[in-house]
Amino acid sequence: MENLIRIGLIDDHKIVRQGIKELLHKLGNIQVTHEFDSGVEFLSAIPLNDAPDMYILDYSMPQMNGIQVLEVLEKKIDEYRVLLLTQHFDEEIISQAYNAGARGFLNKNCTAQDLNFAIKNIMTVGYNNVSDILKRVKNFDEPNNLIHLNVELSERELEFLTLVCNDEEFTYEQMAHKMGLSVKSVEGYRAGLFDRYGIKSKVGLVLFSYKYKLTEPFL
Repeated sequence: MENLIRIGLIDDHKIVRQGIKELLHKLGNIQVTHEFDSGVEFLSAIPLNDAPDMYILDYSMPQMNGIQVLEVLEKKIDEYRVLLLTQHFDEEIISQAYNAGARGFLNKNCTAQDLNFAIKNIMTVGYNNVSDILKRVKNFDEPNNLIHLNVELSERELEFLTLVCNDEEFTYEQMAHKMGLSVKSVEGYRAGLFDRYGIKSKVGLVLFSYKYKLTEPFL
């Protein structure tokens, strides 16, 4: 039997949460273990005891939308998996979501099979449809941006980036241990890449490596 996948659900409509819970329950090995009716409530509960494996986050919510929640979440915890749901298939929203750290994106009109595939893909590969992410993240296609830059990384930066892209999804503390460095030093490599290449999130680092075929598993 497959391992149980534990989900945190953030949506301001109780009836929608109930529908998603019932749908996930029918899929077999997926269970909603945490529920929040707003992004504000969710963020105020961080860090969670017995945190779920991933979160399904609604985009359209009062006080804070899904993008704003992701931007704050990135500052609160290092490791998280978020699948963003929305009724509006808007290119700008999709681009902002991936730049803010979302692992996948689905329209609320998706099928149970679509949702199941996205969850399993995020849990096993780390992202839902990487090629689609690359196509949609405008940060990687705009003139005068990354596409025109010379990518020159030091040996240590490549080592750090390889660990970021590892499918075991190491924490920054684990990366520091593997590199024989302090966490502060590892965070320095992250900050340096962010500043130098206009990257905004850990997802952005993976996309950066994928785009330029810099590290395993993209070589």
